[in-house]
Amino acid sequence: MDKKNALRAGAVAAGTTLMMLLMSSPALALTRDDGDDPAPKLSVAETLGLYVAAPLVLFLVIAGLVMVLDRSKDRVKKA
Repeated sequence: MDKKNALRAGAVAAGTTLMMLLMSSPALALTRDDGDDPAPKLSVAETLGLYVAAPLVLFLVIAGLVMVLDRSKDRVKKA
């Protein structure tokens, strides 16, 4: 019975993925709309900074704040 359920789940996942790929066709992205105002292109450094460095820095800041402001006393300090 488990094989049947796994096969059904796989078929549903594959069908959903296929439908999403077919529905999100980028063919219409070539035509420009009336209000379309594209931004200037980003350099490689700007792209890496925006999509790699900024999220990493934000993650580290949040993780650091959580560690510093953690006030739980249930941990035993290792000597």
